Amino acid sequence: MFKIQEIREIIKLVDSSSIDEFVYEVDGAKVKLKKNGVVTETVAPKNEVVAPVVQQSAPAAAPVATSAPAKAEEAQAAVQANNDSSLHKIVSPMVGTFYQSPNPDSPAYVKVGDKVGNETIVCIVEAMKLFNEIEAEVQGEIVEVLVKDGELVEYGQPLFLVKAE
Repeated sequence: MFKIQEIREIIKLVDSSSIDEFVYEVDGAKVKLKKNGVVTETVAPKNEVVAPVVQQSAPAAAPVATSAPAKAEEAQAAVQANNDSSLHKIVSPMVGTFYQSPNPDSPAYVKVGDKVGNETIVCIVEAMKLFNEIEAEVQGEIVEVLVKDGELVEYGQPLFLVKAE
């Protein structure tokens, strides 16, 4: 049976891709998605109950538990940082959960001021129970970490700003 979070991630992936229709079936459970306002359906095996899933024509932003002044300051800082064209952005290659360290007891892979190389692991993005190590792909110095540990990230979302050498 599919979990709601898995269905949400599938919807996000399909929405950000160029495909118009997606069908996925496993163990008698089936998810069928169509873009452009067509109804999304989930079919479950017998004896199981599934809440209907409706795809919105415009995806809604997930609520964030921060106060309004803090959110405004973060947005302003992000806009200023993103406007600096001399900095390289390390972006998320997928939708998932951002982790700065391999486990909660370990130190972060990188922090502001650290030097990184092309193959330096800077974080992990978990997508559907798979932990994907993200490499810097640029040589330079970490200037800013743009997301918090455990935060949900989108495909193409900037994670770090690096002053390239």
